[in-house]
Amino acid sequence: MTPEVPVHPLVSPWGRFGLYSFYIDAPQPAIVDTGIAGSPAEGMAPALRAIGRRIEDVRWILLTHGHIDHVGGAHALWELTGRRAQVVIHEADAPMLRSRQAHVDEYTAGRGRYLGDPEGEAKVAAAARQVISGEMEPTLLVRGGETLSLGGGVTVSVHAIPGHTPGSVAYVLDGQRAVFTGDAVQAHGAANGFPGYTDPVAYRVCLEYLQVLRPRRLYLGHPYRRPDGTPYGVELDAAAAQEALAESLAVESRVSEAARACLAAGPRETDSPYSPFAEAAEALGYTGDPTLEPSPFFTSMHGYRRQYAPHS
Repeated sequence: MTPEVPVHPLVSPWGRFGLYSFYIDAPQPAIVDTGIAGSPAEGMAPALRAIGRRIEDVRWILLTHGHIDHVGGAHALWELTGRRAQVVIHEADAPMLRSRQAHVDEYTAGRGRYLGDPEGEAKVAAAARQVISGEMEPTLLVRGGETLSLGGGVTVSVHAIPGHTPGSVAYVLDGQRAVFTGDAVQAHGAANGFPGYTDPVAYRVCLEYLQVLRPRRLYLGHPYRRPDGTPYGVELDAAAAQEALAESLAVESRVSEAARACLAAGPRETDSPYSPFAEAAEALGYTGDPTLEPSPFFTSMHGYRRQYAPHS
């Protein structure tokens, strides 16, 4: 029987959010998610030295999805490994690794149309230039269903869990049910207080799928919130994992109901900062600032609009 592989969270502070990566201490070490451009040198390398490990020895860079705070440090980390690490991402999110412009395009196609910020595109472009360490071609494209060997009998299985993004994946340490989900389990959201996903139907299906996996350890991309606003943290035991998954499903149901009612009446442009989804925000009692990036309120509402009112 393969011995249990240690997992070490690696924290890099950034703005209102902590950026979390995870070091899998296998014979061929892996890091799940990479923060932003400075994270590998400023956060990961010293954290690994503190536990007697070297960033140069990392052989796998496993990306859960393509958002800027998860792939921003990928090129820098790859360079620190002497370009020897395998860089893995789902094919649907690979454009976000290959091109900074893809992040601008995602903004304009989704949440950007509701924010009313004439400088929005320029701001996203500037952020992409600043915090993405380099455009690069992934070493390995996955779709879900693959098994990656980290040496010594240690394997990681890849599970497609779209919803947060089209190419979100979970990496599962086989035999110990340690599951790395990035931002695919949102609960009540992070600092913005609202869950963010581009495809509500896929998000719900994948939460139900993760429940069936029954993680012994669930590793989240950010400290998502409970109903009272307290964070779950990023390393959850089996009980907390099931609680977070159940709560995420319950929240999605409430958001879906509010969005459906709002869209059935027809989205109305108003002076509300939540326009054209002010009725949904009111029904949910949401009073957060919807303009703060990554603007999960408008990201999710746009997903429901495509679901319930695709021609509006």
